Amino acid sequence: MATIYYEKDTDPGVLADQKIAVLGYGSQGHAHAQNLKDSGLDVRVGLRAGSSSRSKAEEAGLRVLEIGDAVREADVVMVVLPDTSHGAVYGSEIAPNLKDGDMLMFAHGFSVHFGTVVPPAGVDVTMIAPKGPGHLVRRTYEQGIGTPALVAVQQDATGKARARALAYGSAIGAARAGIIETTFKEETETDLFGEQTVLCGGISELVRNGFDTLVAAGYQPEIAYFECLHELKLIIDLIYEGGLSWMRYSVSDTAEWGDYQSGPKVVDGPSREAMEQVLAAIQDGSFAKRWIAEADAGFPEFLRLRQQAQTSQLEQVGRQLRQMMPWLESEKKVPS
Repeated sequence: MATIYYEKDTDPGVLADQKIAVLGYGSQGHAHAQNLKDSGLDVRVGLRAGSSSRSKAEEAGLRVLEIGDAVREADVVMVVLPDTSHGAVYGSEIAPNLKDGDMLMFAHGFSVHFGTVVPPAGVDVTMIAPKGPGHLVRRTYEQGIGTPALVAVQQDATGKARARALAYGSAIGAARAGIIETTFKEETETDLFGEQTVLCGGISELVRNGFDTLVAAGYQPEIAYFECLHELKLIIDLIYEGGLSWMRYSVSDTAEWGDYQSGPKVVDGPSREAMEQVLAAIQDGSFAKRWIAEADAGFPEFLRLRQQAQTSQLEQVGRQLRQMMPWLESEKKVPS
């Protein structure tokens, strides 16, 4: 069974006199920084010169410094920058300004696990990884309920690494919901696997192939969109609320029967084998190497694939149909 920590298991006092730097002010960064501030901790935000996020952070009442300056004056440094930027930023801005006894933190283990960041021996290296996007981390903190998170200790130089990390997790609200202990290896590999095979890659391809199959069979694209994409939210919400059993209880008997009969035909043995191949590429580091090389080259294939996906028939039909649902405010969310 997993070890789960709650507020009663944390000691906020271990960070009471610590200066905290949150590097980055995107989805996770804004939530961490604002929650830490509201928990009474001494927090500053580290951003590159000219960052467009500077005004947003300052409007939230946060002190903003350039990354190197923020690290230099901090005792705890949380890195919530894009994974592929960690190596360069660490080498130029973080490493030269770390001192023994500092705690270097991450919200995802990618750069430490795959070695693009190699911390010095004298610092604690830990992770607090909320299991939800930043806006949810912020909203649930304000609601007093919190978002669950993972905690991991990669290096304990001070003997207090876990206590410090848990105090940080408590300060962003995660200990209200529960903080599950893991390792950098487990968090990184399972996170990448889930994204690629189920949450993003798997669902995207399932939706696209379902849509294309119906359209190729002569059905209206608009109907195919509703059946294979739009209604997916209804099912996901049921699964989120009570697992697969609640979803199956809530849908019709016909839908449940079709689930049992056809699901294993679509996601079958070859699909499982493909998942195992994806996991192997994550575990041996080859996926990370390809992704870092793509970033170093300026993301040519990534941008090509993004453009190709955004101009597909599925997306074109979706943009038209979402105009029927103005409450979605799609024009503010989806790039044209």
